[in-house]
Formats: sequence, C-alpha cells, structure tokens
Amino acid sequence: MIKALIVDDEDKSRVTLKNLIGMYCPNIEVIELCDSVNSALASINKQMPDVVFLDIEMPFHNGFTLLEKVKDPRFKVIFTTAYDHYAIKAIKYSALDYLLKPIDSDELTAAVEKLNTNKPTPAQLTQNFELLLSNLKVKSNNAKIAIPTFDGLQMVSAGDIVKCTADESYTHITLTNNTKITVSRILKEYEELLSDLNFFRVHNSCLINLVHVTKYVKGDGGYVVMTDGSSVEVSRRKKNDLLNKLSMVQM
Repeated sequence: MIKALIVDDEDKSRVTLKNLIGMYCPNIEVIELCDSVNSALASINKQMPDVVFLDIEMPFHNGFTLLEKVKDPRFKVIFTTAYDHYAIKAIKYSALDYLLKPIDSDELTAAVEKLNTNKPTPAQLTQNFELLLSNLKVKSNNAKIAIPTFDGLQMVSAGDIVKCTADESYTHITLTNNTKITVSRILKEYEELLSDLNFFRVHNSCLINLVHVTKYVKGDGGYVVMTDGSSVEVSRRKKNDLLNKLSMVQM
C-alpha cells in the first residue's frame, strides 16, 4: 500500500482529491490532509509518506517552499495546480509529475501508475528536487533536463543537446561532447518538452537545437550542418518554418 499525503490550502480541493483517490486508486492510502507547508512538514516527519500530492499555489509559502525545507526527501511528489502554471515546464524538465485541476480521473490513475514503475533512490529524489528548484530560478534556455537512462537519471543542460534522433520507440540524444544517450521514449516527447528552448523538428526522425546549426544548405528541402559536424536533412514542408526560426533563434 502506498501512503499518500495531500497538501492544499483549499478544503474542497483536499476532499475532492481524497475521494478521487478512494474511487480510482485502491493501492493508495491517504494518511493525512494538510492545509499548509508547515503542517505538511510536521506530517512528513511523523507519517513518512511515500508520495505527496502538493498544491503549487498556497498563501504564505507555495509548494516549492516545502521541497526547499525538506533536507532528506524519502517521498515522491505529484504537483497539483489550477493553472497552466509557469512552472509546468520546470516540473517536466525535472522528470516530476503534475495534475491540472479539476483533476481528471484518467490522469490521476496514469500518474499513480508511474509511482509503481518509477522507484528513485533518496539520492535521485534529492537530485530531482534540486534540479526543479534550480530551473525555477534560471532562464529557460539555461534549463537542465533530467534524462532517464537505463541505470537512473542523467542531468543535461538543454544547451548541450545538439540533436535528438528517433529510432522506433527509442530516442538518441547527441551532446556537444559527442556522447550519445539512448532513451526509451519516442521523439515526440522530447519535441514537446524542448519546444520552448530553440529546438525544431526538421523531419519525422530528427529534432535539432537551432543554436547548434552552423550552416543551412539549399536544396529541395535542403539540409543543415550542426556543430558536431553532422548533416541533417530538412523535409520540404519544414523548410520555410526552419528558415524563419533560424532568423529569430535566441543564441
């Protein structure tokens, strides 16, 4: 049984989420409802939950303050928010999960299912939380991304990614130091994750970092030359969009 804590300053939101968990997540036991960061800290120290459903927007201290105050995290976090929050991208970059209010039962069960498959160590939890807090303080172009590898997570600066290449259900991520990380995720996920960070999908199989384009060579669709020396073909239908993006790229 997974022990869960719900942290939200609104009583209705706390009760609604507890009821949803009761109806759709039989493997989760809600052990306490908290209305503030301070009450949540006391409960975490006493109850030792496995997961905390944490509201972002709360008076006095927001949900991120809780993570700053926990020195040795032993719990996973699923954020909850009523808005398409500015921090959603930072949460995604850090390989953490979130739910938008009003919470959908299917999205809730999907998030809970991830709890069963993803079992980070305390050190990895600390790394995730530190990465999130760091990304909240920097410009998005300097964000770091938590990339799931076969033996854990690798933290990579978005600016160090040259390109991402599809290989069926895998994605190969090429870095500026010529290393390659293979991830068991489809390219579409990285296209969505990196969409605000000067990345552009030039054809079905490749997503490039526009900052690392050194040359565009004309042709039917043409191709680009990257800083690692590789050439990447551009599809004909993406050509005009690419040229427009390159003219506006944030270096």
